[in-house]
Amino acid sequence: MKIIGIMTEDFRFFHQLVLQLKERGEPFISLGFTDMIPSAVGVIITTEAESKKISFPAVVANDDPGVAIDIALGKLKGGEEFETLVIGIDPGSRPGIAVLGDRKLIFAETVQYPEQVAEILDHVMACYPHSHSLVKIGHGDKTNRNRVIRAIWQKVDEIQVVDESNTTKRTESPDVDAAVAIAFSSGKTLFEMPEVAPTTGEIRDIQRLSRIHSQGRVTISADLAQAVAKGEMTLSEAVEVQSRKLSH
Repeated sequence: MKIIGIMTEDFRFFHQLVLQLKERGEPFISLGFTDMIPSAVGVIITTEAESKKISFPAVVANDDPGVAIDIALGKLKGGEEFETLVIGIDPGSRPGIAVLGDRKLIFAETVQYPEQVAEILDHVMACYPHSHSLVKIGHGDKTNRNRVIRAIWQKVDEIQVVDESNTTKRTESPDVDAAVAIAFSSGKTLFEMPEVAPTTGEIRDIQRLSRIHSQGRVTISADLAQAVAKGEMTLSEAVEVQSRKLSH
């Protein structure tokens, strides 16, 4: 069986990658950019910044070690083509993602913000050949749900909204487990891309978080809070903008 090759000069990335590969019991080999790649290597993992240095048929360039390993293993196991890829998504500020290939769980991850779902989707769909792609996303947390939908609207064949009332579980990975349950549930197909319209309560909560983030120095405006809620800027960026306004 082919193994994973690691090519990177990023020590932190290399260290995390090696730790996770050892935890999973996956064989690997560390290589330099000028080394000859052994025939036993089926895929190379590297960082996004270093990917252009590598000339090899199968390269995974992702700065998240866990995601990189999942995608690399998918390539190694390759050859399996699915009729349907179902991507279950538990919406929230840190969405959970679960991917089913013909009803078999093949990938699961929690991402850091709604728009990052699109990045993961690109990698997953590239790694797993399929005929049809279907996203099923929970109906809750409307603002973050719609941020996800807008980010992936052009990337999949169909998007369904699922009633996620009974999908939350008390486990070590509740977001991922909920995403798995959502992936196996029936939903209603969306035909129009939704708008992102943060509620008054969400805007006020972001303003509250801005006070905490700035240690009480500033409270961002409602307009800035709305931009944060829509994913147009980060909370840190909004606090910085508000601070500059106050200093003038």
